[in-house]
Amino acid sequence: MKNPIHYLLAFAFMISCTQKPIHYPSTAKGDIKETYFGTVVEDPYRWLEDDNSAETAEWVRTQNELTFNYLEKLPFRDLIKTRLTELWDYPKYGTPVKEGGKYFVYKNSGLQNQNVLYTTNDMSVEPTVLLDPNTLSDDGTAALTNVTVSSDGKYLMYQLAKSGSDWNEIFVKNIETGEMLPDHIQWVKFSGMSWYNDGFFYSAYDKPEAGSELSKANEFQKVYYHKLGTEQSADQLIESDQNNPKLMFGASVTDDKQFLLISKSKGTSGNALEIKDLSKNNSAFVSLMDSYEYEFNTVENEGDDLYVLTNFKAPKYRLVKINTNSPEEVNWTDVIPEKKDVLESVVMIGGKLVVNYMTDAHSKTEVYSYDGVLDHEVQLPGIGTVGVFSGKKEENIAYFSYTSYNTPGEIYKYDFTTKQTTLHFRSEVKFNPDDFEVKQEFFASKDGTMVPMFIVSKKGIELNGNNPTLLYGYGGFNISRKPAFSASRIEFLENGGIFVEVNLRGGGEYGEEWHKAGTKLQKQNVFDDFIGAAEYLISQKYTSSEKLAIQGGSNGGLLVGAVTNQRPDLFKVALPAVGVMDMLRFHKFTIGWAWASDYGTSEDNAEMFNYLYTYSPYQTIKKETAYPAILATTGDHDDRVVPAHTFKYMARMQEYNKGNKLPLLVRIDIKAGHGAGKPTAKVIEEHTDVWSFVFYHLGMKM
Repeated sequence: MKNPIHYLLAFAFMISCTQKPIHYPSTAKGDIKETYFGTVVEDPYRWLEDDNSAETAEWVRTQNELTFNYLEKLPFRDLIKTRLTELWDYPKYGTPVKEGGKYFVYKNSGLQNQNVLYTTNDMSVEPTVLLDPNTLSDDGTAALTNVTVSSDGKYLMYQLAKSGSDWNEIFVKNIETGEMLPDHIQWVKFSGMSWYNDGFFYSAYDKPEAGSELSKANEFQKVYYHKLGTEQSADQLIESDQNNPKLMFGASVTDDKQFLLISKSKGTSGNALEIKDLSKNNSAFVSLMDSYEYEFNTVENEGDDLYVLTNFKAPKYRLVKINTNSPEEVNWTDVIPEKKDVLESVVMIGGKLVVNYMTDAHSKTEVYSYDGVLDHEVQLPGIGTVGVFSGKKEENIAYFSYTSYNTPGEIYKYDFTTKQTTLHFRSEVKFNPDDFEVKQEFFASKDGTMVPMFIVSKKGIELNGNNPTLLYGYGGFNISRKPAFSASRIEFLENGGIFVEVNLRGGGEYGEEWHKAGTKLQKQNVFDDFIGAAEYLISQKYTSSEKLAIQGGSNGGLLVGAVTNQRPDLFKVALPAVGVMDMLRFHKFTIGWAWASDYGTSEDNAEMFNYLYTYSPYQTIKKETAYPAILATTGDHDDRVVPAHTFKYMARMQEYNKGNKLPLLVRIDIKAGHGAGKPTAKVIEEHTDVWSFVFYHLGMKM
């Protein structure tokens, strides 16, 4: 039986909220104006870009005080947190990786703030703890972001990030003795680690000036080789470019240690590729591709042949073989030509090529010979998402992960000899997956393009136009949104909600042409797709504008901000998270310049400026407009999309909407970044606040 006191509290809160508008803290305005191609643009809140000022700190304090005072009074908040914690408290298990004769796997008992790294020599034996990041900080904000193991299985190299920042430090641990080595590498960002001989390759930046660590543009990345037992200052510089400050480098070594591969990029898509034959003394780097327009991702080598996954002359990707002795394009061999489905990944295991395809935004896995002859298809548990297979070229056993909207992460073992799949691990979450159903539907966007969406709900839900619905989207950077489990969404679904994820243009669901159709001067297609999804859901009686919430993070935060401004009448709740909100200045901070490949910049030309100016969330807020209830979220240590984007957007939203009785709030997490590595405790607190906000404003009950 429902507890009537919750409804009395909810009614009292509703009355208190509708009697008068919210009084927002006063935000000072500057007199900054900037002229772009003859257009004068005011930027009165630019002072909020200074993340070190006392004034910004005070603004954060007063905004959080208002927001948390509001959120803490929302009805059902305690019930939401209790159920959310119960749902989150289930064992989690990563895909095992084998190196140096040992297996390595991440595990989480349920509510641990960070996943723990385990190791074992035999997967039939319970693994032992190798590294527990929960012991490295008092509040759980130290997170493992990357690990690699030496070829002999003796050393663990790991990257550690603190408080959600993208800045990483590298440490080295002796796996056999547990001893920490003195090696310590700093100012690492956007870098892998690749073991070679008695050290490893990595990428890093010069030490930034004090106070600029979380905001200054990241420039002049370099590739180094570090030999164990030496100081960072002695590391060998392998690759850099002092004439191109925004060039980024990634270094890796093939499994047999024959080739060093250097990937060079100018943005978030496309890369040049160089190789160096390490088996030959004093060999020079050889360029396989000088263009930065296309993707060239090396799978592995077989002798002097490199297998490379590319979208060069193949928007949905193909696998080519390049002989390093004659690397000219005319000599390339198509191993797996482009097909109707997107070729996502290829790995070499058991003398075969394991190929993951994406078909209508879900996974399909096939196995081929090295010559590209189809051997068989791997039967998957259902319509969902398969992670990259993990295994060795010379061994017949591999592991892979599988998930879907109503299936928590499962780990499967695959035997290439018998072609049999067996369940290795299944998460036990405190809900019944059979209570829910997943459908995929297509709708016509504004220009007639057919766009898919996944719809998740309780079975038998009535299409009466009155269902609370959360519409989620991203739409950018060639990133595909595929079925994935979220414990936090189960609570929304259990209480009558419908979750919808739409596969917008700008993503990679249908290859590079789909991606390009949502970039630069085509970016409005992304917003039109999202608006079209909302209108479709309403027309099909799934929901109504009074019952519809929208959500997205990062580039998805930009999406939510843009469509909220363009169609404020269409949504009741807007949840922009860590969003890119000032499209005229995003390229001025940290790694923002790299996003120009998707966005363009306000400095490119008049046409590009005018286009950005027409949809930039910060610049397109209108005065005296009835906007949805907004809860924007960000973190004070977000050095990917700096929090100033959200600060400026919400300062202007609050200024322009005096008299609007729906709340326009910003929640600023302390010691938190863009999202990766956020402690479980913080994640639960944030989801509790977000769901409380959604439940209340969509009129949901528990």
